[in-house]
Amino acid sequence: MKTSDVPPEPNAPPVEDGRKRVLALALRPIVDGGRYPVKRVLGDTLEVEADLVTDGHDVLAAVLLYRHVDDPAWTEIPLEPAGNDTWKASFVLSRLGRYRYTVLTWVDAFASWRRGLQRKFDAGADVSVELLEGALLIDAAVKRGAPLADVAKLLRSSKAVSIADRVAHALSPEVSAELAHVPDRSLATAYEKELEVIVEQPLAGFSAWYELFPRSTGPAGTHGTFADAEKRLDYVAELGFDIVYLPPIHPIGHAFRKGPDNAPDAQPGDPGSPWAIGAAEGGHTSVHPELGTLDDFDHFVAAARDRKLAVALDIAFQASPDHPWVKEHPTWFKSRPDGSIQYAENPPKKYQDVYPFDFESADWKALWAGLRDVFVFWAERGIRVFRVDNPHTKPLPFWEWCLREVQTRYPDAIFLSEAFTRPKLMYALAKSGFSQSYTYFTWRTTKPDLQKYLEEITQVAEFYRPNFWPTTPDIFPEHLVHGGRGAFVSRLVLAATLSSNYGIYGPSYELMEHVQRPGVEELAQNEKYQLRTWDLERPDSLRHVMARLNQIRRAHPALHGNRSLRFHPTDNELLIAYSKRSPDRSDVVLCIVNLDPHHTHRGWVELDLDELGLPHDEAYQVHDLLSDARFTWRGRRNFVELDPRVMSAHVFELRRFVRTENQFEYFL
Repeated sequence: MKTSDVPPEPNAPPVEDGRKRVLALALRPIVDGGRYPVKRVLGDTLEVEADLVTDGHDVLAAVLLYRHVDDPAWTEIPLEPAGNDTWKASFVLSRLGRYRYTVLTWVDAFASWRRGLQRKFDAGADVSVELLEGALLIDAAVKRGAPLADVAKLLRSSKAVSIADRVAHALSPEVSAELAHVPDRSLATAYEKELEVIVEQPLAGFSAWYELFPRSTGPAGTHGTFADAEKRLDYVAELGFDIVYLPPIHPIGHAFRKGPDNAPDAQPGDPGSPWAIGAAEGGHTSVHPELGTLDDFDHFVAAARDRKLAVALDIAFQASPDHPWVKEHPTWFKSRPDGSIQYAENPPKKYQDVYPFDFESADWKALWAGLRDVFVFWAERGIRVFRVDNPHTKPLPFWEWCLREVQTRYPDAIFLSEAFTRPKLMYALAKSGFSQSYTYFTWRTTKPDLQKYLEEITQVAEFYRPNFWPTTPDIFPEHLVHGGRGAFVSRLVLAATLSSNYGIYGPSYELMEHVQRPGVEELAQNEKYQLRTWDLERPDSLRHVMARLNQIRRAHPALHGNRSLRFHPTDNELLIAYSKRSPDRSDVVLCIVNLDPHHTHRGWVELDLDELGLPHDEAYQVHDLLSDARFTWRGRRNFVELDPRVMSAHVFELRRFVRTENQFEYFL
């Protein structure tokens, strides 16, 4: 068979131009080959790496190209070699929305020639022909606009100018700089696709959420209003939270309304579940009349803003049988053979008061648009933070479309996915656009489980931002039933320091409510189904611990992200130790938590001193930010003791000693 008769390999790419010799093998960060965007927040620097190779020993050049999607032109910055054929560059993400980025790379013929000329000249070789080759390269650069015609002429002046002088001119920084302005990219290779990074508001990356039922803020035995809830805002701000999150605030259906603790039959006066959305008064864009009016809601949002609190709304895409959409859009719901509509179930739980939407409806386009417009309605009223109920029960293509539609109009909108489901489905929701995600933290209690889980989710940090909740109105884990104050404190510290985003269901949590419904992982007297009255001034409240933790979080950049999380060994399995540091390493926080809520535990902690930026042979200080105690440690092994009756955790700020002429001083 002739060579020309050999068929191409079936997976070989088409040859665009065989003279292009550089391969852009990989570009990072990347998610699923570029199918989904990576995530950052406003003000972050995106660090980009590329793997670039070519044959032989020629010098490569490469640029990083980036642009905001609203900009028509690319900005480019040089990529710098970082060793082993890896190249790096970075740029600041100064606008909300989406950026695109890629790389362009080529053989730098002039730099390759320049390096060869230098080596040959240093070795004493005759370089007269090399100088003529350089003149040709400069001739080409002159045609591209370089003001170097005199240099090309000089390189050809074999009689008038010495070899040494001609080489010196050829190797001058000025000539290289001019050539860099007009590179020959005629045979440049671009990476195979453009990648995206989505830039969200800072709360997407660092936030503390406080869940509050407005209807439980009124005087004892009465239904609270937005005005009553507004009086609670000073308390939430005092605790140091960033976001006050409201469960659904819409009219509640009467059909199949649930009674206390999910009883199937409500009695007169029972308020029902806020997640049974819709009644004669309206649906997802209306407010429950007992809470007030839309104007009252707007006043609440403005009052929260005055206290530097963002308001998050719960968006639950489901409907009570009384929802106006049931009559207006019957095709949005799935009818059973007997003509009834299937209510929602999560066996053994039954939600007879809730109808799910039918996303396989022939009218799916109108359904998608109607649900998107729910977000838009509230965004137009100033809401930019949304907690989305059970998104894993709706199609992923819908979320990818819907969230992008909303963020295109409101780039500062962020979304928390309340999906306690299979890991890959949770990750798929995050890739589809959710800014933050609920996690399995609630059930991870032992040191091996916590460490394994945190190491797992930090591996997907390019698209998955965990939000740690010790409890929710739906979930009250067994370890808090009998754990007492020690368990509540340790889980609070773990949530607030292991993750840069965390949330508390209050006031239930700070008041350490712990009686479970028999046979169900939920609290008794569940606030989802009845009004509650809370004594916020109880002397045993954890409010002051919460407030201090949130102060620590805000003051320490080390706790504003998750990528630097490192675990440190202890010789006691009931003591867990971990650290975080700021990107510039100026701030380092070390946490040690007693996982046994009932007993004192002591042990030795082995620190990775290099990771923490601490000296191996000098003393350093650990300042407990919870108790204000200070200890002097030395070396990698140090002793700790934690009594949960006093405090279940240390949250240490690490400080090195600096010697002055007369004394030691600390610096951060």
